[in-house]
Amino acid sequence: MEIKILGIGMTKFGELWSKSLVDLAEEAAVKAIKDAHLQLASLDAIFVGNMLSGAVTGQEHLGALIAERLNLKIPAMRIEGACASGAMAVYQGIQGIASGRFNRVLIIGVEKMTDLSSAEVNKALMGASAEDEEGVNGLTFASLYALMAKAYLEKYGLKEKDLAEVAVKNHYHASLNPLAQFPFKVTLKQVLESPMVADPLKILDCSPITDGAAALVLSRRQLTVDGGQIPVSIIGSSLVSDTLSLSARKDITEQWATKKAIQEALQMAGIKLEEIDLAEVHDCFTIAEIISLESLGFFKKGTAAKATAKGETRFDGSLPVNTSGGLKACGHPVGATGVKQIIELVLQLRGQAGKRQVKKAKIGLAQNLGGSGSTAVVHILKGENHA
Repeated sequence: MEIKILGIGMTKFGELWSKSLVDLAEEAAVKAIKDAHLQLASLDAIFVGNMLSGAVTGQEHLGALIAERLNLKIPAMRIEGACASGAMAVYQGIQGIASGRFNRVLIIGVEKMTDLSSAEVNKALMGASAEDEEGVNGLTFASLYALMAKAYLEKYGLKEKDLAEVAVKNHYHASLNPLAQFPFKVTLKQVLESPMVADPLKILDCSPITDGAAALVLSRRQLTVDGGQIPVSIIGSSLVSDTLSLSARKDITEQWATKKAIQEALQMAGIKLEEIDLAEVHDCFTIAEIISLESLGFFKKGTAAKATAKGETRFDGSLPVNTSGGLKACGHPVGATGVKQIIELVLQLRGQAGKRQVKKAKIGLAQNLGGSGSTAVVHILKGENHA
């Protein structure tokens, strides 16, 4: 399977109070169409990744609304899968092309989160948990991931500073990304002394509440358009589900869905894990990046944090991870995150990532999670210059 990514577009991530959810979606979509050197009329369908539009803005039926804004009358649908909504929209777009139904589709991931208070947004986000077991007992996603963090630190004999290394690294990457919500560096001391949210996770261990949108144009075949970008291909795509409730899992220090998804994606791509040059992984909390990297198979259990501290996951390290700044520092508009991850990989594989460019990047991986790891979506991308 090879699905071409012809165009990419992304808004600034942050607190964008002057723009509506549809404004953001339109901005990213227009940028992606322009990047592909296409016209809107050449699209066959629109897939919108979004989780919270109803809860936060009162607006449902996003597919039709965004199609209207773009002045298109084509199949348009919203895909919801919690924080994996963006990657699920990409997955669905790929299925639509692979089935033969569509030739060219627009993927938009979008979220408008900052119009409500933090408490209201956190309550809405808990819709991605097991409400009758977790939400009803007052748990938040910070506390769910804190349970994972406590179990992990105890199991592998690590300290809170080992988690903090992830935040330091991702903020460093974000300082090189002009579209990031927090484009500045932080020190280990700042992370460790930041206010506690859910022991052992501090505020600088947590991704922020964010507005933003990201868009892709996917195609069955490569276009030969003068001035157009050299396409990047999606060569592997997998979506796997695990239990929704954390208590139903055998081991909360690993992600079964991620382990299964990477196996399927690698098999589809026809490559080995060792061939992957960089990765964008789901770091909604610092512990999530560590567990994700180990569940993907990049590091042995209990070692990803130490590898991070050694600089192995920096953009100039042996396995660059979250060169965009990740969810932690680039921002986490939940419906847009999975699409943004792929955009970062495209920039890297095109050689357009600027100061954070990974040398000789040819194959990249994106891993997007829904809930506490109950949904995992993995995509593998290949640059056209890869032999």
